[in-house]
Formats: sequence, structure tokens, C-alpha cells
Amino acid sequence: MIRTVPDTGTEEIELYMRTYYSLLRTTDAIKIQALVESHKTVDSSLHIHARDSQVDISALVYATLRLPVEITQVRLVVLGQIEKDFPRAGYENVERWERVHAIARRRRTHFDGDSTLAVMIASRSDIDDIIPILTALQIEWNKVHSIFHASPAAQRYLSTAIEQGSIDANTLIGLARELGIDVAEFSRLQRAWQQHDLTYFEAIAAHPLDLSLQLLAGSQTNYRKAASRWWANLSRTADSCGTMIQERPVYFVSSNSHAIANLTSGYTTAVREDMLSFMHQTKNKDLQAEWQTLQAETTPGSVANRQNFFYYLLKKYNTAHPESIQRMYRAEQEIGMTRVFAVHGFDVEAQVFCLDQIDPARLDARVTQGLDVAQLAASDALIVNIDYPLGLAAFELLTRVAEGCDRMLGIYVMGKAATLNGRIGDVMLSNVVHDEHSDNSYLFDNCFRASDISPYLVYGTLLDNQKAIAARGTFLQNRTYMDVFYREGYTIIEMEAGPYLSAVYEMIRPVRHPYNEIINLYPAPFEVGLIHYASDTPYSRGHNLGAGSLGYHGVDSTYAASIAILRRIFAQEIRRQEA
Repeated sequence: MIRTVPDTGTEEIELYMRTYYSLLRTTDAIKIQALVESHKTVDSSLHIHARDSQVDISALVYATLRLPVEITQVRLVVLGQIEKDFPRAGYENVERWERVHAIARRRRTHFDGDSTLAVMIASRSDIDDIIPILTALQIEWNKVHSIFHASPAAQRYLSTAIEQGSIDANTLIGLARELGIDVAEFSRLQRAWQQHDLTYFEAIAAHPLDLSLQLLAGSQTNYRKAASRWWANLSRTADSCGTMIQERPVYFVSSNSHAIANLTSGYTTAVREDMLSFMHQTKNKDLQAEWQTLQAETTPGSVANRQNFFYYLLKKYNTAHPESIQRMYRAEQEIGMTRVFAVHGFDVEAQVFCLDQIDPARLDARVTQGLDVAQLAASDALIVNIDYPLGLAAFELLTRVAEGCDRMLGIYVMGKAATLNGRIGDVMLSNVVHDEHSDNSYLFDNCFRASDISPYLVYGTLLDNQKAIAARGTFLQNRTYMDVFYREGYTIIEMEAGPYLSAVYEMIRPVRHPYNEIINLYPAPFEVGLIHYASDTPYSRGHNLGAGSLGYHGVDSTYAASIAILRRIFAQEIRRQEA
């Protein structure tokens, strides 16, 4: 067969994957230690100090942010696809175990209160994500533990911090010095761990990490079964609110759980003064300084900046005021939106919007500019928005939606990606995607152009006519891998575009998607739009979301893309009504 891209020359990555998949065939738990050497050999761009004795703070932060803090007590991680997998393997009442959460990864995860973590996985991509994360964590944890074990002074500094209940400035400097970590790097680690910093340090100092992993089943049938149950819950919940999703046309969106809801519900406007009072009461100097700067701005983008600021502030306000969340849900219901929370298996929330119930008065002004949104009152269409899944789960979920709705009117995907030629916060549009899962290269007509997004983008740069690579995992990339694709003009690295386009292929062709072919999706009878915003710059070695954060400015690219998606859907639906 003809390869659609040159050979990447990444035998180390293939060897790593073959190693852990062959080990996972056993019915018993495997030791993560068995994967350490093959992990180091990959020379991952997210784990640049895996081979040497230097503590890789970026890799440590990246791994811990994607695992719950309970990992400090865990010795066994159990992966299952559906709930029945666990009792069959002897893990009873897993759903009654404590539900725990990671800051930067959405997975249904339960902790037994002792030493076992149960994780629901949605596709093979979860395996390709979890195993390198656990391995990287164990490598870096044990580096720091060895330093603690050899340094009585480091142990004394930590004991002082535990007695005080916090790490003060002097203790921080002393502890960083004894651990051989730059003070700025140590502070970044502490900020990432937030109120759990002493929990992590105490556990790391107390014992080396020796994790085990067990995969229950792992069949393609169970992945599809889990996706079918997810769709059944979505359909049932939406129908209980009168939407009758099987009988109505759908605009499918893969984005997040907050942007489109905030742009349409008008809730942030209703609680704006309350949020400002909250900001001043908490005495958050960074937020107060940002607000003062925004008030003084007179640029054309200043109004947009202020609105985005409130969208950013809303999450912090809701966290401190749980009662606000229920009020927000009621405001969303008033404009025809139904939230569908995952109740079984993997954790992917969905939202269903009835376009005929949209209230033009509540919409963000940037969405309505130049559009007669009052015409939406005659629409029979729905927006189904899902909180973007990981990797191959995208294929299964879009397939379920396409099978279950009356007909598809458009598919719009917004997600995070690494950029090889831009900066964090930039927005990128591709019209070529190479999928590492299928080895297919997809050519498609991206319905978005630079002019659709740039008017709403203040801080970032808009890059269109790009080429994307849908990778198998965040750790499963190295410099050789990136160089090969960069020479071929690929500048975006992400995980979902390929699986989504494989689903599109099966929606317009009578056969399963092929492998290792160049595929033209231009004949699709509905719109396809992909928007990525840059969260990582892997060519700056070690510079990833473990090394920093999109922060407030990340709202700029997220909402610019979300506004473009809503405007595209509204414009399409208005034309459909006129026709």
C-alpha cells in the first residue's frame, strides 16, 4: 500500500506501545516498572528528562494534573469499559466508591478509600494516555523520593512545613535547594498542586511509587456498548424535556461544557455585579489588576475582553457559590437547553439546544451581529454539543449521534492542540488531517475561514490553511516524530480530528473507513468545520501545559472559536428557514 506520509522513523514509540499492549493481555495486574525502560527510550517531547537524574518538573506537573490527588495513596489502577466489568473481576460496588477528579482530565474515576483506583475508559486512546502518564509519574516521583531519602535536611524542611501546615518562603527556598530544583520551578510545582502540595510532598518523601495496572476486558464491542449507553442516556434525557431528538435534524458540536451555554443563556449578565463583589472580597490581586486594565481599555476589542473576563470569572464564582450553579441551570433551561450528565461509563457531558427557544435578547452581542436570529423561532433543528472526548472516543460518539438523529446538518469541532509554528493561544484552521489511528489522510472543505474568527480574537493569531496530525497520545511523540511531519507541512498535533473524520467518512460512504489511503471528503452533504486553539508548543522542549497554562488569555481563543461556531450554525439555519 502507498503510505500517505513518509515513515516517521519512530520505532521506539511503536515498541513502547507493543510492550504495554502485550503485557495488558494478561488477566492479572502488571507492574508499571516493567514499562519504565521502554518509556525512557521514546524520548517523549513531554518528558525530556526521563533518562537522566534531573527532576522533570514539567512532566511531573503534567502527570499529576491528569490524575486525582488520591494517586498519592494508590497502588493499583484498574481500567474498565463498562460497570459490569468490575464486579466480574472481583471489584464490587465500584460505583459506591468515592468519586474523585483530576484537574486536567475528565474520566469517571472512583477510589476505594484504601489503595485502588477504578477508571472508566472510553476507547483505546485512554489506554495510550493513562499508561504513559502513570509511568512518567512513577519515574519522577521516585527521583524526588531518592533525593528526600538521601537528604536529612530536605526531610527537616518538609517536617517544618507539615508542622506549620504550609510551605512559607524560607522553607520553600530551603526545600528547593536541598532537592536540587530551581526555586521558580519549585514554586510552579507548588502552584499546580495548590492546597494539596503538602499531601504530595509528604507521600513522595514517605515511600517510592510502585504502581500496578490491570485492564478488564478491553474489547471493541465493549467500547461500542459504552458509547451506545451514553447515547441512550442522552436521547432519553433530551426526550423527557420534549425535544424528540430522533425526529429532528441536528447540528453536532464538539467543544466544551461552558462556552456555548454562556454565549446563549445570558446568565453572566444577570450575576455580573455579584461576581465583581466576589472578586473584590476574595482579594485576588491578579483578577483585580486584570479588571482594572480592562476598564481602562478603549480599543475596539475592549468590550469583548470585558465580556470574556466575566465568562472566565463565572467558573470561580460558581465554585465558591454552589447555589449559583442551580440558578445557571434554570437560566439555560429557559432558553431551551438541556444538560445531559454522564451517568454510566465514561465521563462526557452533552447539551441539547432547541433553536426555536433561543432568546435573542440573551445572546452575546457578538453572536447576533448582522444576523436576524428572530427567524430561529420557526426552526425544528437542535444543537447537540458534547464536551470534547479523548482520541478514538470521538469516532464512537459521533457515530452514535449520527445514527440516532433524523439527519445531520453540520459537524463543528473545537479543541486544544499543539502547534509547531504558532504560540499558545493562537487559533488554527486545517483542511488536511492525517490520522495516525487509520493512517488515512483526509482532505476536506473546512467551512471556517480566518475572517469568521479573527474579528473576535484579541490576543492570539489566526492561522488558516494548516495541516493537522491526529496523534495517538500526548506522550507518544518525540522530536523525530514532529520533525518528519513538520517537513511535510503539518503544523497541528491533536488527537480527535482524525477519528471524527473517519466517522464522517462512514456517514457519507456505504463501507467502513479504509486504512492508509488519501480520502476526499469534499462531497459531504453537510458542513464540516475544525477549529483548534494552541495549548502546547512542543518545539519549545518541555514547554507544555505542564509547564504553563492558557490562563485568562485562553478564554480569548476559546470564545472566539465558539462565537464563530454559533454564528455559522445560526446563519445556516436562517438560510434553511428562508428556503
